[in-house]
Amino acid sequence: MPTETTKRPNFLIIVADDLGFSDIGAFGSEISTPNLDKLASEGIRQTGFHTASACSPTRSMLMSGTDNHLAGLGQMAETIARDPLYQGKVGYEGMLNERVAALPEILQDAGYETIMSGKWHLGLPRHAQPHARGFEKVFSLLPGAGNHYLYEPFLEDGTPAIKMLPPLYTEGPDQISHKDIPNIPAEGFYSTQYFTDRMLGFLKDRKADEKGEERPFFAYLPYTAPHWPLQAPEEIVAKYKGKYADGPEALRLSRLAKLKELGLIAPDVVPHPMVSAYGTEEWANLSEEERQLSQRKMEVYAAMVEIMDTQIGRVIDYLASTGELDNTFVFFSSDNGAEGSLLEAIPMMGEALQATIRKYFDNSLGNIGRGNSFTYLGPRWAQAATAPSRMYKAWSTEGGIRCPAIVRHPSIPGEKRGGVEHEFTTVMDILPTVLDLAGVSHPGKTFRDRSVLPPKGKSWTRWLSGAEGDVHDENAVHGWELFGQAAIRQGGWKAVWLPPPTGNGEWLLFELSSDPGETKDLARTNPDKLVALVKYWHEYEAETGTILRPVDEGTGPGSGGFGRFTGVDWADWGQ
Repeated sequence: MPTETTKRPNFLIIVADDLGFSDIGAFGSEISTPNLDKLASEGIRQTGFHTASACSPTRSMLMSGTDNHLAGLGQMAETIARDPLYQGKVGYEGMLNERVAALPEILQDAGYETIMSGKWHLGLPRHAQPHARGFEKVFSLLPGAGNHYLYEPFLEDGTPAIKMLPPLYTEGPDQISHKDIPNIPAEGFYSTQYFTDRMLGFLKDRKADEKGEERPFFAYLPYTAPHWPLQAPEEIVAKYKGKYADGPEALRLSRLAKLKELGLIAPDVVPHPMVSAYGTEEWANLSEEERQLSQRKMEVYAAMVEIMDTQIGRVIDYLASTGELDNTFVFFSSDNGAEGSLLEAIPMMGEALQATIRKYFDNSLGNIGRGNSFTYLGPRWAQAATAPSRMYKAWSTEGGIRCPAIVRHPSIPGEKRGGVEHEFTTVMDILPTVLDLAGVSHPGKTFRDRSVLPPKGKSWTRWLSGAEGDVHDENAVHGWELFGQAAIRQGGWKAVWLPPPTGNGEWLLFELSSDPGETKDLARTNPDKLVALVKYWHEYEAETGTILRPVDEGTGPGSGGFGRFTGVDWADWGQ
C-alpha cells in the first residue's frame, strides 16, 4: 500500500480473448511471445488462476470482485435475450448491474485516471457502457466479438448480416458505428494494433490533478484476439506455415511435454483424453484438403497470438521509457479456456450464421485469415491448448475455467520473480488486490447513492510479497455455473455436474491436486466428500440466485440455455 512519501501505483490489466492455457511461450507454447515471456520472467506465472467459463461473465467478475450471477451476467446477454427462463431475473440483466461498484468507478472517485481500450461485452445500453461505469478515456467494442479488419457485410435494409455482432463502438461517452472510428492508420484497421494505438494515446495524454500533479492511472486493455473470426496479416501467418502439419493431437503432446519441462504441471500428470466433440475426426482420418484447411486456421490463430504479444510489448516498453513500469501492477490473463465450439453445431448461431458466412465470406484455403474470411479453431486444436485439462470454453471442467496468468509488481521479492505459483486464485481477486495496493477501501454497502454488494475475492498483496503462502485457505468454497454446467470446489476437491447431452446429469468428483485432468471420478469411493460438496453447491446456488434449467428441458452448450439464441433485434439496446 502507498504511504505519504510514495507515489500511488498504476495498474495495467490486460485480457486476451479465448486464449488457451498453453498458448504463450511462458506456458509451453511454440508461438513466439517474447514480450509476455519477459513479463513472466520478471513476475509470477500462475497455474491455478480461475475464471468463469465464458467471456462476459468473467469480465463481470473482474470488474465487480464478485460472482457473475450477482453482478448481472448469470448467463450471457445473448442467451438471456432468447430464453424466458432468465429474463427479468435479478442477476440476469445481461450487463454489469447496479448492484456492484465497478472497479473503475471506485478508482475514479479515488482520483485515478481510468482508461480503457478494447472489448467491453458488459452491456450495450448507454447506462451500462464503459464511460457510464467509470472509464474517463475509452475506446471500446461493445459486443462480444467483431471483425478484426472492420469488414462488416450488411443486408439490403442496412442491418448487419451477422445479427449477434452489432458493429457498435464507443468513443468516450459517444456510441459510434464502425464507419465512424477515428484516426485509422493509412495501412488500415486491425483490432489488436488499433486498441494498442488508442491505449498508448490515452497514456501519453494523461492529465494533471488540481495540484498540477500527474494522476495515477488504471488502464484496462481487453483485446479481441485470438477470438474468432480468425484473421491476421499474411506476413505473420506465413511464419507458422507447416508448423501444425502433424495435427492437434501431436501439438497437444508437445505442449504437455513443455509444460512439464517448465514446471507448470507435474511430471506424472495424467491428461484428460482428447474428446471427439461434435463428431470431429482424428487427424489421421482427415483428407489432405481437410488437413490443409485445418492447419491454416491454426497458423492464423498463432499469428493472432504473436501480434497480440507484439502490441503488449509496445505498451510495456512505453511504460519503461517513462519510468512508470516499476510503479505499475501489470496483470495478464485470458478470460476463459480456448474456444473449441464448432459454430455450426451450436443452435445459438447455427445454420443462419453458416448461410451468412457462405454468402458474404470467402473461406477458401488461400483466403483464410483475411478480413472477408470467417473461421474458428474447433474442438481439437482447442484441446491441444487446454491440456492437461478436460475440454475448453463453456465447460465447468478445468479446461473452461483454468487460464494462464502473469502478474508483475515491485512487491514480488527477487527469489519469486520468474517463478511459478500453483495456488488457487480467481478473477474475483483482481478488484480487492487493486484496491489494496492503491490504498483505497471498497465502499461497503452503499456507493453513489445505491446499495452494492461486497466483493467475494481476496487481496493478493501478502501472497505476492511472500508474507502468506495462500490467498484462499483449504476451507474456502468456490462455485461456477454457466450454460447449465455446474461445479463446486473446496481445497483440491471439486464436484462437477454436466447435464445431458454434455454429461449424464450426475455429480462427478475429482481431487485436482493429484488429478488436474479430471480423469478419475471418485464419487463412489468418496461419497461423504461428494455429499458435502453438493451441500455447498446448494448454498452457493441460493446465495447467488443461480437458475438451473430442469434436466428434462435440456441445457448446456448445444441445447437449451445456450442454444435458444438465434438472433436478437439490437435496435433498442444502444439507447
